Amino acid sequence: MRVPYPRTPHLPWSPGASSDDVRVGDPSGLRGVEVVVTEKLDGENTTLYRDGTHARSLDSAHHPSRAWVKALQGRIGAAIPPGWRVCGENVFARHSIPYEDLEGWFYGFSVWDDRDRCLGWDDTVRFLRRLGVPVPRVLWRGVYDERSLRALRLDLERQEGYVVRTVEGFAREEFGRRVAKWVRPGHVRTDTHWMRAAVVANGLGPAAALWAVRSGVVPDVSALLTAVGLEPVEREAAEREAAEAAVAEVSARLDVPGRTGDARLAGVLAALLYGVPRARVASRLVAPLGMAWARRVADLVGLAPLLHRPHPDEERRAGLVRMSFAVDLGVLHAVAAAILAGRDGAEAKEAREQVDWSALHAEDAGLSGGAPLRRLRAELRRVLRAAGVDGEAADRCWTEARRAYALGRIAGTDAAEAVAATWRWRSGEFPRLIQLVGPAGSGKSTFAERLPGVDACVSLDDLRRARGSRADQRANDDVLREGLARLDAALAVGGRTTVVWDATSLTPRQRATVHAVARRRDALVTHVVALVDEEELARRNAVRPHPVPPGVLAAQSRRFTPPYPGQAHRTWYVGGDGTVEDTDGHLHGAPDGEEW
Repeated sequence: MRVPYPRTPHLPWSPGASSDDVRVGDPSGLRGVEVVVTEKLDGENTTLYRDGTHARSLDSAHHPSRAWVKALQGRIGAAIPPGWRVCGENVFARHSIPYEDLEGWFYGFSVWDDRDRCLGWDDTVRFLRRLGVPVPRVLWRGVYDERSLRALRLDLERQEGYVVRTVEGFAREEFGRRVAKWVRPGHVRTDTHWMRAAVVANGLGPAAALWAVRSGVVPDVSALLTAVGLEPVEREAAEREAAEAAVAEVSARLDVPGRTGDARLAGVLAALLYGVPRARVASRLVAPLGMAWARRVADLVGLAPLLHRPHPDEERRAGLVRMSFAVDLGVLHAVAAAILAGRDGAEAKEAREQVDWSALHAEDAGLSGGAPLRRLRAELRRVLRAAGVDGEAADRCWTEARRAYALGRIAGTDAAEAVAATWRWRSGEFPRLIQLVGPAGSGKSTFAERLPGVDACVSLDDLRRARGSRADQRANDDVLREGLARLDAALAVGGRTTVVWDATSLTPRQRATVHAVARRRDALVTHVVALVDEEELARRNAVRPHPVPPGVLAAQSRRFTPPYPGQAHRTWYVGGDGTVEDTDGHLHGAPDGEEW
């Protein structure tokens, strides 16, 4: 069934309303509730279904400006459930406002289910992102406040207006009370209607290459490298050919099960950036992708070659489960196979066989999709919440449960087993260790200074300073032994003691010595991983009170091997501004890995 998009009423103070437009007489449907304000784009209202598309009119005829959005529907239509529809703005053709930096030529702004209900805004964003469809820019969000909305300042030469809608979803009959718009005065500023003029395509920005991959387009390697800030000239011709072959292979493999959205983009970027150090991949991709997906791409890059190696079958399931804490195993196997594209010889043949064998094990164990422990996590969360177990105690129970599952000690669907296996942690009476991880100048110590409730901090720099100079590396072994002894003494206090380990902890070996002390004291271990781009590290280092020699900083960047999710109980990923931008290992809050 085809459904026309409703007419959006104008807010009382909208200057762009004409005599035949609908106005909001009383915005009572918005008052007292959380709303989101998005930019109103100057395009053609368009609805996409599983099996077709139309403009505002149900019988809209062909027009050259509609060809691209029809192709988009052809790529993503199968992922739209039967009876659902995606409504948005087709901005392929220039109307009254010329755009030069679009993320794509179609922006979704609402999704309607088979009950004719509009999804809540956050569910809308998640659904559209999985399809590979961007949403308009959010200008404001909060409990409806007319003064704040009136205070919004737009560039009226480049912005048509804004749309206000409730964050919560609503039924179609409530549309007129839940959605309203503000449009600039004299919006149409052209003499000829856009449909009767020559089609002039609006301009796309670098991010459009990323959204194109999300929506299923054949990847453009040069455009992708530019979008993520890695110029194509950085690779030799042979490396470039290998990367292009890997990208073509992984996109084809991901298209078979219909993977779209960030999962497809992550797989493509991992194949493209294979061979680039993980730390550099993660820090470089934070700006274009955000922390959550930057570190997921980096984890794909790091884990993919492990699937090329033979492993004892009795250990394979446990290893795959641990990998699933970090990545979607279906995407990982696609990447592992793709980076072998074009390689010949017995070694490549053996690696392909290992990938295929691993994929069969993952499928048989029910691990091929994203977040295979989603059900166990939800059930454990329900039981612990009912028992009043929250915070770090709940996190400890969750991370111990998933470790037990990896070792085959509990089933992935039995919350009772998980509760029994982790009930000893429910009191929260255990020490906490926060281990900082990252090169010099990445903001670790500054982050630790802002942490509340810290009882002790063991800083290797401070121990060197006490010996005469924090820059003196000659007694590092003695400094480390002293630091570990102090850490052990601090954790031995027990209870809910919180201790910070302040050192670079760049490699698994460096982290392992600290973990050994934490295990002996039954501590909850949290990695704080600072991911800052190398150029920013160099800039910061130049103005630090105690700069590190540039050669030492470069060596640290080369050695930096970020930990994977699950190597500590919890992981916090900290960006350049010093805030936690992504996490793993928390029972409540953002679900681990479920973005896949």
